[in-house]
Amino acid sequence: MREKLVIGNWKMNGTRESNARRLERLASEWRGASGRLLGVCVPAPYLAQAQAMLSQSAVAWGVQDVSEHESGAYTGDVSAAMAADFGCTYAIVGHSERRQLHGESDALVGAKARAATAAGLTPIACVGETLDERERGATNDVVLREMDALIGALRSDTAKMVVAYEPIWAIGTGRTASPEEAQAVHSTLRARLAQAGAAEVPLLYGGSVKAANAAALFAMPDIDGALVGGASLDADEFLRIGRA
Repeated sequence: MREKLVIGNWKMNGTRESNARRLERLASEWRGASGRLLGVCVPAPYLAQAQAMLSQSAVAWGVQDVSEHESGAYTGDVSAAMAADFGCTYAIVGHSERRQLHGESDALVGAKARAATAAGLTPIACVGETLDERERGATNDVVLREMDALIGALRSDTAKMVVAYEPIWAIGTGRTASPEEAQAVHSTLRARLAQAGAAEVPLLYGGSVKAANAAALFAMPDIDGALVGGASLDADEFLRIGRA
């Protein structure tokens, strides 16, 4: 049985004061259930705050990126071991904003996923196509290329990751792939994971997910949850998505 999982990605947002209100609400309201998980990936400076406020709750926490290196002269980077030291469960790798704004390659994303698993974290590995790639009919080519790089990097640890399909054209735009469109891509990804012996890897959808569309997305057979951006900054909205 695949886990159902909703993860919030706060991106570069938050203050200690606003975080405290949001985390307190999540910690007090989310009770969870067997096979249903909720978590938030916060900016690295707030990992200690997340650990302190969530450690006695049913809400997990994680980091938004990790270095591919274990340690060394990499000023500004955060290693997976450092994130694990703050009790993190998850590490997002390969988010489209990292790929586009920081030029991260498929190989680098795979290396970061490998570093995360080596430190005992669960990588949430993101794949997805641009609007131009979708309109050219290249969606499957793009997501399978990105998936194959992850499988090649993780090898026997492939089953330890979570994959998030996030069509880049739907992130922060208010546009969302229809449940059927998302399911079609998830089905393709599931088949490739099955070939790698990892068919039970949870597949999340990311891209303008909100409470109003969550239930329809989660009703699809290969959509196991969501990677939620802007809506995760509203604790009540985020909880409604989790309960969907």
